[in-house]
Amino acid sequence: MYNYIVKQLVKKSFALVNERRFDELVNSMVLNVRHSFAGDHALGGVRHDQAAVRAWLGRLARIMPTLHITVNDIIVKGWPHHTLAIVRWTATATLLNGDSYVNKGVHFITLTWGKVTELDVYEDTLAVYNGLEKQYAAGIEEAHAPQIIS
Repeated sequence: MYNYIVKQLVKKSFALVNERRFDELVNSMVLNVRHSFAGDHALGGVRHDQAAVRAWLGRLARIMPTLHITVNDIIVKGWPHHTLAIVRWTATATLLNGDSYVNKGVHFITLTWGKVTELDVYEDTLAVYNGLEKQYAAGIEEAHAPQIIS
């Protein structure tokens, strides 16, 4: 039963990203949440608090306004005081130049008593980089911005 509840929470969190309801999403995290996104680009780096994660999500929405993430699989391990959810997903978008963006990746989400404490994202960093380059060339300057780190 507990694993089912966590899976529902995880599905809801991805729906909140797709719906751009970032405040609600960030409120499900501890204040000093750790969020890492692989890659040496505008979306990469590590954040250590809700404010930086909120800023990162805003940047994601501005750079990839049509991004949609589909959850493919969720595995849950652990107990309420320390839970690990592993999520395989596929992200798609239409870039400003009309090209399709497709990326596959994995989230490792650590929860304590239902609150996200750590969020590590591993994806095809070359796909992200190429997508950012195309968005920059189409006029989204933030696609070349320095990483949001805290």
